This record gives sequence, structure tokens and C-alpha cells, in this order.
Amino acid sequence: MVTKNGVATAVCTITLLAGGILADYPELVMFGLAGVAAFLVAAIWVVARPRLTAVRDIRPRRVVEGDPARGVLTVTNAGSRRSPPLVAIETIAGVEVRVPLPSLAARSSDQVEYPLPPAGRGRHVIPALTIGHADPFRLLHIGRSCGGESVLYVHPRVHRVAPVPLGGPRDVEGRTSSRSVQGGAAFHSLREYEPGDDWRLIDWKSTARTGTLVVRHNVVPDEPRQLIFLDTSAGPYGRGSFDEAVRIAASFCVAASRSGFPVALRTTGDLVDGDDQAIQWHDTATAPLDQLSVVRCSAADRGLSALVDIVRVVVAHGDQAAIAIVTGQVTAGHLELMAALRPRFLTAGLVQVSDESAKVVVPPRELIAVRASSCARFAMAWNKLVPQ
Repeated sequence: MVTKNGVATAVCTITLLAGGILADYPELVMFGLAGVAAFLVAAIWVVARPRLTAVRDIRPRRVVEGDPARGVLTVTNAGSRRSPPLVAIETIAGVEVRVPLPSLAARSSDQVEYPLPPAGRGRHVIPALTIGHADPFRLLHIGRSCGGESVLYVHPRVHRVAPVPLGGPRDVEGRTSSRSVQGGAAFHSLREYEPGDDWRLIDWKSTARTGTLVVRHNVVPDEPRQLIFLDTSAGPYGRGSFDEAVRIAASFCVAASRSGFPVALRTTGDLVDGDDQAIQWHDTATAPLDQLSVVRCSAADRGLSALVDIVRVVVAHGDQAAIAIVTGQVTAGHLELMAALRPRFLTAGLVQVSDESAKVVVPPRELIAVRASSCARFAMAWNKLVPQ
């Protein structure tokens, strides 16, 4: 690839050669031939490019909006001669970053760290970096890709809030189900003895009555769960308010994880009519935050009417959950729907993200309701209602 310097030099070389030949001016021809010689040297230089390998790592791979991420580039000179100083080019979110690489002795390595440009919320695929090799005159430049793609997640910024309350104290001898983890102290059922079972769990009364060895099936009780439900329809939101809603949903996810509750995130956009897929519960907030980093609102989204499907899934799979609904401006019909579905959950919270000038619709008493224009204001209001 010819650089800008190379283009200018080529134009001057052609002009000097043409002018010298037409004017019978040998000095101009000599200057033109000097330009040709420079291009020949440049071509030989870039063809004999150094044998470099590069491995890139992004640290950390997940950051919060506004927090820095860094690239760590390990470069190895696999050749038998010293490599010249080079330049590596990174591209993230459409922004190009040039990273100077030092000269390396034969069969030696070096590590270079460099800041990545700040990127907005999202899942950013960083393509393979390009290592550029130019001649000393900067006439020609050759770049080649090294390594593979990397992924950087930029999570929404969160505020510290209390999780959705469960309506009572946590029960260490709480509800159990066939999906509960075996080996706890909570009794779930009786079953026939299997080789390897602890003899101390044999229920002798049931064994005598049935004539078959019967053991107590003890499990770890199911934890009450936190379901975060984000409205991803475009209608309820004003300008910029959807991003605030995403930050609020992320704050709820982190609060649940910090308190030790299994957490799940569902949006109105990933539900379709007839969807009865079980909710995926997570012990940490990483997966929900990854999902929130890429979520977008859509005018084609059916919005809060998808609550009916969520209730059907929760009831069908026997999940014991508290729900937090995050949306924009709601209608009276939406509130009636929430009130009707409220008994299916341990507790229900409603967060409306809207301006103070928006029309106020009074929510039913069954809901823990907060209305705020930003995530920061929501956190202040919520923590007054629900102490941490």
C-alpha cells in the first residue's frame, strides 16, 4: 500500500523524469531516478518483513459504562534478525487506536499495554489487530492481521439498592421440589433405598410397613428467587429514559446476586405467544448483565402484555419468585393487569422511568411502586421504601 508520502514522492518522480526528458535536462532525470531508487529500496524493505507473532488480551473483558479497559499485547519476534519498530492498529466501536511496538531482538518477546477508547453499553467485537510494516522513507506500508477477535462487554452502570423484598424472613427449612439439590437438611419425600445411600437416612417405620427399604430424600431447600422483568417496547419511554431503565434493571440484578438470591432477567422482547420455556436462574449477575449490555427497545415489541406469559411460565414450573417490573409510562390497563397477576408472586415491585411532567397514574397498593426520571433518583427513592 502506497502511503501519502509515497503518493507525493511518486508524483514528484514522474514529473522530474518527464520534465527532464522533454527538456533534455539530465539533472532532473537524475533526481527522478533517485525517486525510482527510493521506491525500489522501499519495496525490498517491506517484502522482507519481520516474522512477528502477536497475542492480544482484553483486561477486563467486562467493564461498566465509563470504566476503562486495557489491551495487553504480547509480541514475539520469531525471526533470526532484529525487528524494526512497528505500529499495531486496533479498532473498537469504530475508533482506531495506534499502538507503537518496540524493536525486538531475534527470538525475544515484549508486552505492551495500552488503553482502549471508551465505548458505550454493548457487546463490542474487536477484530484482529493489524501490525503495520513501513520502509524508512515511509513510502510503502504493509499491514497484516494477527490473532483473532476479542469480545468486550460494557455493562450498564448500577446503583446500590436493596433487592425486592420477599414478604417475610428467609426460611432455611423452606420449600422443596424435585429440582432441589440433593444432600441438604430439608425433607422432601420418601423413596426406595439405592446402593450407596446413607443408612442413617433409612425410615424404619415406612420400611416395616412396606417391606422395602425406604430412605428419606433430603434436599437443599429452594431459595426464593428474584425475577427482573424489563419492558423493551419503545412506546412507554421518552428520550434517553430507556437507558435509565436498563441501569435500573441492572441494579436489581446486582442487588439480588449480592444478597444470595438466584436471579433471572426476562424482557418483553424475548417472549412470544405460547412461549413456555423455563426461566434460567443464575447464582451471579454476570449473565443478566451481559444480556442487558445488548438489549434495545423496539416499536414492534408488545410490551407489558407479555406479563401474562411470564406468569404462565412461573406457575407451570413452580418457581417461587419476587418480581421487579421496570418500564416507562404505564397506563391504567397495565396497572390493572399487574394487580390481577400480583398474587402469583411473593412480592412485586414496579419502577416507572418517566419525567416529572408526565401524567401520573396511581399504582395499586399491592405493588411497591417508585417513579423516577433516572437510575440515581430511583435508587434514593427505592432505598427509602425498602431498607437495605
